[in-house]
Amino acid sequence: MPKKFLRQDTRRHLRLGKRRRKLQKWRNPRGRHNKVRRQRRNYPARVKIGYGTPRETSGKIDNLTPVLVHNLKELSVLKKDSLIIIARVGARKKLDIIKKANESGFKIMNLSGGNSK
Repeated sequence: MPKKFLRQDTRRHLRLGKRRRKLQKWRNPRGRHNKVRRQRRNYPARVKIGYGTPRETSGKIDNLTPVLVHNLKELSVLKKDSLIIIARVGARKKLDIIKKANESGFKIMNLSGGNSK
């Protein structure tokens, strides 16, 4: 699991994300006397290159490579380690793609409850 970097004082102020997960995001510290910017000990770590995910696993979801599929032709070319994301297509074509993907054993990512019949 990757390291979670949070903005300074997100645990203190509501406007920065205390009890509001959507607001808890990284912002670079800019203050003159800021301890996080100076990388003092016992303060939260800053975002650096060394914390990145390995290249083999970056961009994958559950060790599957996400692929955008527009039609049945693109579906037939896919490899077994692919995760399907259905593009902006109409309902009829979407149903055809879903049926073919289920037969082939592919997992579809953006399939909500309203689309499947």
